[in-house]
Amino acid sequence: MQTKKLPAAAPLAAALALALSAPAFAADPTPDAEKRKRTDLDQVEVVGKVDYSYVERNTTTATKTDTPLRDVPQSVTVITQDLIQDQAMQNLADVVRYVPGVGMAQGEGNRDTPVFRGNSSTADMFIDGMRDDTQYFRDLYNIERVEALKGPNAMIFGRGGSGGVLNRVTKAADWNTSREVSLQFGSWNKRRIAADFNQPASDAFAFRVIGMFEDSESYRDGYEARRWGINPTFAWNAGENTTITLGYEHFEDERVADRGIPSSPTLFNGRRLPVDTDTSTFFGDPTRSPVTADVDAFTALVEHDFSERATLRNRTRIADYDKFYQNVYAGGPVRNNADGTVDADIRAYSNATQRENIFNQTDLIFSFGESVKHTLLVGAEFGRQETDNLRKTGYFGAPGSNTTTVFVPFANPRYTGPMEFRQSASDANNTTVAKIAAVYVQDQIEFSPQWQAILGLRYDRFEVDFRDNRTGTTIDATDNLLSPRIGLIYKPSEPVSLYASYSMTHLPRSGEQMTSLTPTNKAFDPEESRNYEVGAKWDITPDLALTAAIYRLDRTNMIAPDPANPAISILVDGQRAEGFELGLAGNITEEWSVMGGYARQDGEFLSGGDKGKRPAQLPEQTVSLWNRYDFNDAWGVGLGATYRSEVFAQSTSNAVVLKSYTRYDAAVFYAVSESVELQLNVENLFDKHYFTSAHNDNNITPGSPRAAYASVTFKF
Repeated sequence: MQTKKLPAAAPLAAALALALSAPAFAADPTPDAEKRKRTDLDQVEVVGKVDYSYVERNTTTATKTDTPLRDVPQSVTVITQDLIQDQAMQNLADVVRYVPGVGMAQGEGNRDTPVFRGNSSTADMFIDGMRDDTQYFRDLYNIERVEALKGPNAMIFGRGGSGGVLNRVTKAADWNTSREVSLQFGSWNKRRIAADFNQPASDAFAFRVIGMFEDSESYRDGYEARRWGINPTFAWNAGENTTITLGYEHFEDERVADRGIPSSPTLFNGRRLPVDTDTSTFFGDPTRSPVTADVDAFTALVEHDFSERATLRNRTRIADYDKFYQNVYAGGPVRNNADGTVDADIRAYSNATQRENIFNQTDLIFSFGESVKHTLLVGAEFGRQETDNLRKTGYFGAPGSNTTTVFVPFANPRYTGPMEFRQSASDANNTTVAKIAAVYVQDQIEFSPQWQAILGLRYDRFEVDFRDNRTGTTIDATDNLLSPRIGLIYKPSEPVSLYASYSMTHLPRSGEQMTSLTPTNKAFDPEESRNYEVGAKWDITPDLALTAAIYRLDRTNMIAPDPANPAISILVDGQRAEGFELGLAGNITEEWSVMGGYARQDGEFLSGGDKGKRPAQLPEQTVSLWNRYDFNDAWGVGLGATYRSEVFAQSTSNAVVLKSYTRYDAAVFYAVSESVELQLNVENLFDKHYFTSAHNDNNITPGSPRAAYASVTFKF
């Protein structure tokens, strides 16, 4: 399959031109308060530095109701718009750098793979609370904030989410006028433009157009990335108490699948390490390792207030995903030959996925009670996901060859010879249809100013029809899943909350990507994850929050070979993770803003062939701290540091170690005027050599050398 050419960005240019030409209304277009657009975001009028913040006070994501974060009995970290802008974040890997207890694996160079409390995932990503689970790299061009909810969240999000979820909250049309264009240039031909135009048309209508285009290279030889997206939204006050918001996003991403470098077969102090090679060295062939992802998504939100105490909300998301990747990569450790030469092991395959998602959520929220107050949520979710998946193996040499591994000199680890991609006997060619129907109820109870509780229960009926397109074999499975959530909160004073919670989630036998259903495993009970957590949240000031949590996360019902008869599979207690998390976010003074965290984590597999081994990408300790200090209205500086202790590259072996490291980042901010802002970000300030992530023992990504990016933002 050939790499698809990036289409012209004409639709983006046309939409931005339309927004630029929108009239500037002389009269104040803001409607009366009761008619103003309601969103999941707080509407904040920005007036000076006092409103600048790295802390979020409320969330609707964790409970589906507007709840102060300190009253959510769960560890939640929010990456605000201010922090996203200050660190020039553009993807989820940037986001999790300052989130305690969450990391990012390599994802084979073609997808986001966050690691929550030792559990890696490619499916537990959501947007405005709706599932966005296809494997691709997400951009932040249209995102207001990102929320990391740690621990199982099935009561709110449904299946999966064993260690947690990442939810992106989008920017949507409202009745605030803002126009902004930003340009970014920097190391390795970084080139990016983004625009955001938010315009009220009348008291009843408002629209917003957000767009982005990027064409960049990398410190990795042969790597390049092109992506663009456009996201118009339209808001309508359909009545005194009803608001309708419609949106559409088209996003395209083309890049090289970069799977990094392999490991050395030689032990060093009793452990293996990544090979010693230049940071830029590409193993395989970047010209035959394309990744393409196209996303088309329509969204609709309808909100109606029956009264001050009753609200009905309905969300719909219809999304079409087209994803393809092909990679020629390092498939094993380097080989030391008898003649003293060293070779690199090269392998290849391709994978194509098409998925259509349709989800609808309806929530009814109403409050009642006087001495004992209740906020009751009753909801339902329905969905359908149809997935086509086709995988092919790369064969090296002349057409018809059966050679799937080739060795090239380590000194020049590029493979440029002939090869073809065709299906092997084990390659997937299947179609999966998943149907989801769920109902849930949650009660947030306030017994007194000191005591609160959250009680929730969700029931999911999850049906999967799986078809092997090569053989015509069909398999179907149905899971009935009950997911409870219990939380108790004690508030010795208004700004302080102490909590204890229990939550549970399930992962059906079809797996997180619905591709692993077999006649053997369909009869097994779904995998279960249970989280036990106690914590404290303290709003030190209205603009500074401190959080702490201690947790134990157990995964059970994991499939493993029976020790008495390895040909038979059994269910075992699979994995345990335990840890402590500490977070700090907000303004220490009006001039000094901080975002930081500390996590100490331990984990192991409890049975099976991996018993006693530590999950991959689970550092014992991580520390992060970002500071911004504003000297005056014009000048500001930022300085951050992140530390990660050593981790294993792969769970099943615990053979290869990625050493610990500390990385420093910096920034300078200068406001030329109210309309023009300049920013310089420097990553890896002291040019530290380190390894940032891995997919396994031989797909290891070196961290970027020192890099600088200059940005200019125009507001009008």
